Amino acid sequence: MPKIHIERSKTIQAPVEKVYQSLTDFNDWVKWSPWLIMEPGVEVNVSDDAHYYDWKGNRVGEGNMQLLDSKENESISYDLNFLKPWKSHAKVDFYLSSSGKETTVTWSMDSSLPFFMFWMKTMMEGYVGMDYERGLNLLQDFMEDGEIHSKLDFRGESQFDGVIYVGIKTTCPLKDLGERMSADFKALESFMKEHEALHGGKTFSIYHDWNMKKKTATYTSCVAVTEAPSGLSAGLFVGNIPSTKVYTVRHIGPYQHLGNAWSTLMNMKQQKEFKAVKGIHPFEEYINNPNEVEPNDLITDIHFAIK
Repeated sequence: MPKIHIERSKTIQAPVEKVYQSLTDFNDWVKWSPWLIMEPGVEVNVSDDAHYYDWKGNRVGEGNMQLLDSKENESISYDLNFLKPWKSHAKVDFYLSSSGKETTVTWSMDSSLPFFMFWMKTMMEGYVGMDYERGLNLLQDFMEDGEIHSKLDFRGESQFDGVIYVGIKTTCPLKDLGERMSADFKALESFMKEHEALHGGKTFSIYHDWNMKKKTATYTSCVAVTEAPSGLSAGLFVGNIPSTKVYTVRHIGPYQHLGNAWSTLMNMKQQKEFKAVKGIHPFEEYINNPNEVEPNDLITDIHFAIK
């Protein structure tokens, strides 16, 4: 059976004692889990000693987790069992290292795939790795601020009117996505300052492809315009998002947590909670301006075109 290994790390501004205590209490896990956030109302049961919990849901499947062993303020081991959508077992570990009031948390998982899913090994390691990154970001919020700064509002189906846009299309490593997108929008901002009369009032990113083998993303950063301009400089082009029915999940919080909304919608698509339209790539719409509001108050609508 093909073995998989996932490992991610994050430095958190919190003493190691606090982090250790929280990671050994499954009542806290429920508050920052990168999976449970995807399904409000999922059935969760935590044991009286808080060292075991199980869950049952439609999007997150069914399973249980138990604390097996721990070394105070240094390491914790768990036994993880998935029952649905398929049965599997994993060994999960946290390793903690501290420096003053700062703690580096390393989260790892060792498991295997059913033999018939060997071809999914690289993709699974990539997607679960992204889940771990989302989880460590949420854990950081919880440890540093006592709450997570990522809220999902399931806004459901609506009609998107369609827009014409000026865009920049980019392919880049996933690790550089934020930096490259920021540079793209600065270039678009410069263009719009020279063409203020054309501004359509909306800003988007369209995601065309996620390549987990190459660990790259292809996307278009774009601003809506009232009409297609001519004489665009190199790198800029005119495109459109057609009028379409969409399913929308609104994310409230910093952009670093947007993966929570994207993972939720991808899961909903996989579970056939809606049927996506081929040919119209999913896109996110920035409802307010990051220069005018605090990061925790940023509002982003993620739209999937549906039938």
